[in-house]
Order: sequence, then C-alpha cells, then structure tokens
Amino acid sequence: FINFLAPALIIIGITLGTYIATGSAKTLEGFVAAVAFQFITMLIQKMATIQELIETAVEGIKGVMSAILILALAYCINSISGTLGTADYVISVTQSWITPTLLLLFTFLVGAFISFFTGTSWGTYAILTPIVIPLAFELTGGEISSLIYAAIAAILGGGCFGDHCSPLSDTTILSSLAAGSDHIDHVKTQIPYALTGAGISSILYVIVGVAIS
Repeated sequence: FINFLAPALIIIGITLGTYIATGSAKTLEGFVAAVAFQFITMLIQKMATIQELIETAVEGIKGVMSAILILALAYCINSISGTLGTADYVISVTQSWITPTLLLLFTFLVGAFISFFTGTSWGTYAILTPIVIPLAFELTGGEISSLIYAAIAAILGGGCFGDHCSPLSDTTILSSLAAGSDHIDHVKTQIPYALTGAGISSILYVIVGVAIS
C-alpha cells in the first residue's frame, strides 16, 4: 500500500485539493510530493541507498530531457510563428483557392511529412495548429463547425503517422529496444502498415472535405 497506492493518492489529493481551494490544479506539486514521499519511504525501508536514489533520479531526468526540449522548442516555434503573423500570411496566400478538401488533405500529408522526418508528433502539432486552425476558421466564416474538428483530426493524424514509424521517433526506438530487434528492421515492418493507414486516411479526408463543402 505504501509503495503503490500512497503516491497515487498523494498526487490525486494535492491536485484535487488545490483545485478546490484555489481553482488551479497543482499537478506538478503533487508529483514532486509523491516522489519525495517515495524517496523517504524507500530509505526507511532500506530498499535503496541515497546514492542509488540520486542515480535513479538522474537517469529518469535524462530519459525525459529530449521530450522536454522538443516541447520547449515547439513552443518557441509557435511563439515565433505568431509574432511573424505566419497564419495571417498563409490565409492571405491561400484564401483564393483553398477548399475544405484541400485543407484537410494537405494538412494530413504535411503533418505526416514533418513528423516522419523530425520524429516528433508534438512538434508537428505545435507547427501546424497555429496555421491550420485559423485557416479553417477563415473557411467557416469564424464559426465552429465540423471542418474545425476535421482539421484538428488531420493535424493529429499526420503527427501520429511519423511518431508511429519514423526511425527518429522515441516510441519507435523504445519499441525496437523493448522487443530486442534491429531498429531499422522494426521501422521497415512498421512502414507498410503506416502507409496503408495513411492512404486510407487521405481518401477519407477527401471524402469528408467534399461532404463538408
């Protein structure tokens, strides 16, 4: 109970408690408190030494550092895109010929291209969302309609494509490591399935775009 349920209850308790008390859920503080609790209980139970706990913490930080950097850089790209007015520029260039069908298809294909060659779905979301969503709103006249939801789905679908089969993706790397297989062989086995799904999705996005039009 102490090693398994107690940390989870600490996280839930702090998150819900701070949300009720202040209106803002302090999830990070909950995780920090749970980790500190685990450190103390493991020391008391003599399950690990201080040196071992520190080494484990460092290894854990190293494991998520790349994801943190990707999200930080994606935020930078999003901020720069907003400052430069990228969305407004794309809208002005494409508004004379863009249609719901082309928007959905291009969004999915561009997202798949970016995610495959960068290996990050979250970075793809950060790049496409501030450009595609305003463009979709331009086509709907500022109204929230099925096109908005379809555009979000196209962004997510394109990002997931590369995250699933890119040799640079952390999930692909971890999958091959966990299975004990050659990394490139694993990628080769994933690509046919991913391309099949991408091809079917492209056709469906065209159909959805025509139906919305």
